[in-house]
Amino acid sequence: MVETTGGFTSAGLALEAKTLELPSLSQKEAIEIGEIALDLGFERSVPIAVEVRLKEWVVFHASLPGSSPDNDSWIARKARVVLATGNSTMFERVLAEEQGIDWYATKGLPEETHAIHGGGLPLNVAGFGCMGILLISGLPQVQDHLLGVEVLTEFLARKGELP
Repeated sequence: MVETTGGFTSAGLALEAKTLELPSLSQKEAIEIGEIALDLGFERSVPIAVEVRLKEWVVFHASLPGSSPDNDSWIARKARVVLATGNSTMFERVLAEEQGIDWYATKGLPEETHAIHGGGLPLNVAGFGCMGILLISGLPQVQDHLLGVEVLTEFLARKGELP
């Protein structure tokens, strides 16, 4: 078995994405997702930038103490990957590692504008697919991804959507 970033598998990440599917996604709900990330970031004093988009429209952005303008460029690069594939940036990275391919060459997308680094998670809505994106930048990529998963899990729990 191929050693992958974070020890993830593409199958496990695909299941995770299905588990985190949202029943709906309004502008208000997108902002609530951002606020959950912001609250967790402040509680843990982590130097992150958080962004939530409805497709390409930024409806929430916050840069916590310790983050920098660099984080915004990482967010933009991660967002382009999710928009291009409908998958999380971590899924795309792990799948490329499992397949032993150069993701950028295979997809024909430049690394300067796209980043397969964890922290970009699609906001998939049941029956509609990717309707938005949660983006986190500032921690090592595995932690960016895991924080995003935690945010979406908390959001779903608040909505009574988790068992």
